[in-house]
Amino acid sequence: MAWSLMAQAAVPCNKPLYLTFDTGHMGVAPLVAEVLNRQQVKVTFFAAHEPTQEGDGTLGEHWAAWWRARGAEGHAFASHTYDHVYWRADQPQGRWLMRASAGPKKGLVESWDAAQYCQELQRANTRLQQLTGQKPLPLFRAPGGKTSPSLLAAAKQCGFAHVGWADAGFLGDELPSDKYPNALLLKRALKSIRSGDILMAHLGIWSRQDPWAPTVLEPLVEGLKAKGFCFATLRDHPQYNAWTH
Repeated sequence: MAWSLMAQAAVPCNKPLYLTFDTGHMGVAPLVAEVLNRQQVKVTFFAAHEPTQEGDGTLGEHWAAWWRARGAEGHAFASHTYDHVYWRADQPQGRWLMRASAGPKKGLVESWDAAQYCQELQRANTRLQQLTGQKPLPLFRAPGGKTSPSLLAAAKQCGFAHVGWADAGFLGDELPSDKYPNALLLKRALKSIRSGDILMAHLGIWSRQDPWAPTVLEPLVEGLKAKGFCFATLRDHPQYNAWTH
């Protein structure tokens, strides 16, 4: 039996997928962790300090034990900007209009320079390392995936590469459930996802009435495994090897 398990573990991942989760209200976070453990799937978490259904925010003390457990399990972590700050527009002289959707400046539109943006990216990574005991990846995901070439260039200058998602990897958990029911999202994902795709979901979406994760996550993972796919963190994504190793 031990040999069988070792042989199974040694099988190379020839059709990799890269499942990622952005933070959210954390209502489904315990369930997500349970499914990932049961399915033995490692993922990459992009974290910001966002409001939660309970506790003091996604990166607050209330959820510290949850993050610590994910670190011990071998998941990967990266910045989603600390205050979930959206790029709004480029400005002259290497500046941008930015709008935080969390934190003390929630809702304010401000003009930022590269140093401010780099500090914001690093704030999330610093907190993640405190919580997980693991060094986060030098990657980030801009809230909403909204960026510009100059913003991406500035982030790279301070050591962060941006990670989006594949078209098929948009799992739809933030779409309205009346128009995009869970059964439709599951069927669409199983039909469209291809090897190498980066997949994206959230740890809870305030606006969706019928939560995605309780119904879709485990059937999706099982269905993709049945198609011969396997799961890896972004540590092993070939596009980001130069950044993560």
